[in-house]
Amino acid sequence: MSLRHILQSKPEASAFLMLMFLTLVFSLLSPAFMTYGNFQVVLQPIPEIALVAMGVTILMISGEFDLSVGSVFALAPMVMVLAMAAGIPLPISMLAGLIAAAVVGLVNAAITIRLGLPSFIATLGMLFMARSLTIVISGGFPPPFPRDLDLWWIVGKVDLLRVSIFWLLGVGLLLGIWLRKFDFGSWIFATGGNREAARDMGINTNLVKTTAFVLCSVLAGFAGMIQVFRIKAIVPSMGTGLELTAIAAAVIGGAALTGGIGSVVGAVIGALLIAFIENIIILTRIDANWFRFAVGAMIVIAVTINKITRDAAGRGKHKDGNDE
Repeated sequence: MSLRHILQSKPEASAFLMLMFLTLVFSLLSPAFMTYGNFQVVLQPIPEIALVAMGVTILMISGEFDLSVGSVFALAPMVMVLAMAAGIPLPISMLAGLIAAAVVGLVNAAITIRLGLPSFIATLGMLFMARSLTIVISGGFPPPFPRDLDLWWIVGKVDLLRVSIFWLLGVGLLLGIWLRKFDFGSWIFATGGNREAARDMGINTNLVKTTAFVLCSVLAGFAGMIQVFRIKAIVPSMGTGLELTAIAAAVIGGAALTGGIGSVVGAVIGALLIAFIENIIILTRIDANWFRFAVGAMIVIAVTINKITRDAAGRGKHKDGNDE
């Protein structure tokens, strides 16, 4: 199988090659980059970023966007911590937070599907509403986080890694299988690729999009909980700007803005690339303002590579058709 064929069939392939290339370059730029201690630092926030990116990617595959994930990232754990402060056990408190996230996803879906508003506008409004709600229910002050909780099962350390990495891998594996091996996953790709054609095939595209919206919000809420468990504190402003980081990771990982293309693996690779760039800027003491420039350049490069390979695939199919 040629490299061109791999790039054409695997949307995450170009991001993986970029990850390998930059890892080599960064290891040459700074001897500290490939050290045990540095990777321990770099990998700590990866589960939170990658979980949000996976949800955004699946929603993008269905043909929609969610700009409210950064606010849901704060809202869900805020509900959880307030529930714990009221004496509710941790499992039920977590469930309450995830339900709050799911409700946000349902509202986003209802506004987008029932009212016919673009998801960009619907979720932009929800970004402000969910953030405001987070501040209101907290009373403007961060509630104290319980210090006597046993959280090893979700954020405990296992040598270099935290347990949250294994949660990420487990969720990613399940979502990857769901997308590629089950009918509903195929419906998501079909809905994002051509909604009218999907409807003609008998696919309930409204259900598909609603499911994707809810899943995206729940993953964002769960990621926020992991961060709160890791840092043992919560503030209403956490997750600010995360929506753009998640969309950047999804696009770098091969997700198409037009829908119908993307992968869970690509979302994780995109999150890793962004984390690696931020880390090398810190290690080399480059002005931190170059970070967003680098991420923006990486988005342009990734989209350009994917467009070139897809155009080449389209020309190849057209040529084969003419030959016949």
